[in-house]
Amino acid sequence: MQEIELKFLVPESRLKGLMRQTHVKSSQVTQLAAHYYDTPDQQLAQAGIGLRIRKEGDTWVQTIKAGGDSIAARLEHNAVLDNEQVQIMLDNNKLMPDLTIYQDTPITAALADFKLKKLAKNLTRLYVTDVERTTRLLTESNEDETDNCIEMAYDQGEIIHGTDDSLRKAIQEIEFELVSGDLDFLFTTAKTWCKRYKLCLSTVTKAENGGLLINGQNHSPAVNANLSQLQIDKDSSAPAFIRAIVHNCLLQILPNSSAIVAGSIDDDHILQLRIGIDRLRTVLKAFADFSDEINPEWLPILKQTANLLSDYYQLAYINAQIEPELQACGAPAVDWTTDIENIKITPINTLQANDFQITLLELIAFTMSDPSIEPQTDQLARDKLTKVLSKQYKKCLKTDKKADVVSDEVSVTELASDDVEVSTNTSDNDQPESDLLNQLRDLRYISEFSTPLLSKKKAKKKTKRWLKRLIKAQKALEQLNDDNQYQQFYELKSTTDANALYGAGWFTAILTDDQSHIETRLAKFADSSTFW
Repeated sequence: MQEIELKFLVPESRLKGLMRQTHVKSSQVTQLAAHYYDTPDQQLAQAGIGLRIRKEGDTWVQTIKAGGDSIAARLEHNAVLDNEQVQIMLDNNKLMPDLTIYQDTPITAALADFKLKKLAKNLTRLYVTDVERTTRLLTESNEDETDNCIEMAYDQGEIIHGTDDSLRKAIQEIEFELVSGDLDFLFTTAKTWCKRYKLCLSTVTKAENGGLLINGQNHSPAVNANLSQLQIDKDSSAPAFIRAIVHNCLLQILPNSSAIVAGSIDDDHILQLRIGIDRLRTVLKAFADFSDEINPEWLPILKQTANLLSDYYQLAYINAQIEPELQACGAPAVDWTTDIENIKITPINTLQANDFQITLLELIAFTMSDPSIEPQTDQLARDKLTKVLSKQYKKCLKTDKKADVVSDEVSVTELASDDVEVSTNTSDNDQPESDLLNQLRDLRYISEFSTPLLSKKKAKKKTKRWLKRLIKAQKALEQLNDDNQYQQFYELKSTTDANALYGAGWFTAILTDDQSHIETRLAKFADSSTFW
């Protein structure tokens, strides 16, 4: 079977209020003691599979979970075990899962890459969980006299290392699982609770948390964009296409967001989340007319979130990466700690905002909604893509020419003046290059999502070459933009700390050297014939 559920982390400030709503007369409290199994090198975890034997009240149940066909869905197979046999195995310290029960079941496909007999021999208990689960049912009657039903489960407890019980990780989360009825009821209910108790979405399973405990990690590594996960065919309708690419963006956004709301301050999580949001914003703008279900309120919220993440990331990156590099070259030390601490809205504050969490829920619901009921379901996506690509491509070429004119004007001005003042703000003259960077980035994302539908077998090399030149041009401009911002940070910092003058001068010199490299990259891109 496939379970559909949404999981949230609970902030300490809202825990008491939430507990009053979970511990009502109709709720049930169950002690859950679970043993989780994997190979020593965690082959199941790497495949996104969790395997456990858990005592649920007085019953022992063997459960395996694997990825489902949507973000909120998981394949699940449960088998009730014989209590006496389990007790005998426990007494002899030989409690192990029985993998033979998975032959000819819906979960078989998830285990296709494993030889079950060999896997069974290599399994070991890696960790256990000790959780108190409080559940209650939330119901709503439909007009056809059927009920929508959700099981709400609040889990509080800990994960314990399988061989060293001094190593533990706390669990405090709430789940909403659709038992029966409409998917809309699940998301409507989740949004209500999210608003009331400032809940934050989390994609981290107990199995994943157990793996982190085993590996001595607090959070999973940052997740990059992965186009190989894009599931789409050449005959996709426009509504189906937009859902598939939004889903692909969320596969990057949600794990990185989950790590940050769980306490990560890793630069990579912040960077990859911001990139994921940028990809999503591009998708929602470029393909807005591919679906009637796109909410125009999503874009401003995503833009604000990305900007706040960037503000923090830039300073954190300067402190953690740029400063050590400059000091290795002989620069005097500059302390950015106070600047970072003075940022009022940190990444975790940014992501805990109700607007962002509600937007994530609505986007997940959008990807899980039925595209076939939309008016445009008879329109093929590939018939609309060429127009989108051509429009964006022409916009880039036009802005590139404008940037060339401005660059020439700036050069003439500089030659006519012996003293060129460096400003700490982006001047009007920088605007075309900034616009061009954003447009090239958008064109890259649009192209990457479109190639599966438009690229022909005979033209694969041509497509690959065009994308390569586009990405090189984008990255060159991106580096220029970053260096310009770093120069401005150091220039501004030098007004209170003279040591920062070294960094300001360093990046001024780099900016001078960047221009010819960028012009070469842009020229190669402009001279390449398109793949559509």
